[in-house]
Amino acid sequence: MDEHSLVTLGQHLQALRKAQDLSLSQLANAAGIAKSNLCRLEQGNGNPTLDTIWRLAVQLNVPFGTLVAPISVPLGEDGVQVQLIDQGKGASQVDAYWMRCAPHTLRHAEAHTPGTQETLTLISGYLEAGPEGATLSLAPGDSVTFPADQPHLYRTQAAEATLLLTVTYGLEGTRS
Repeated sequence: MDEHSLVTLGQHLQALRKAQDLSLSQLANAAGIAKSNLCRLEQGNGNPTLDTIWRLAVQLNVPFGTLVAPISVPLGEDGVQVQLIDQGKGASQVDAYWMRCAPHTLRHAEAHTPGTQETLTLISGYLEAGPEGATLSLAPGDSVTFPADQPHLYRTQAAEATLLLTVTYGLEGTRS
């Protein structure tokens, strides 16, 4: 992530934390990260992982897209890139992402908030995705919806995979 994006993310994260009257220690402990790492992140330093950003969003009770909305560059690590495309404004919070997985990628995703579902539409390549132990194989044009409030994974073979990812949060799960 470039310096401007890190600073923007840090400022937004700090504003969300303060709006909920949470201390650095409270949020860091709840998200399972070191207070010093959260402090550096809010100052626009460091290089947060996707899992760290997800855990912070969950603890702030906001959709991942709400936390990263001010950032216009893809976020990525270990062969996976995601970029927020849009957020819905209906009764259910819906985030839409573009996602790319490099060849031979295995990405384990932590459980999201209760009631969350993901819908994937594969654009190119080959992808195995879904809850751990119950994944499905996708070819270009295939779509799948699965509960994302349990650990799940994305796995590619020899080719890169690109997809559209829609995350629909449970009504009780988050606020915008």
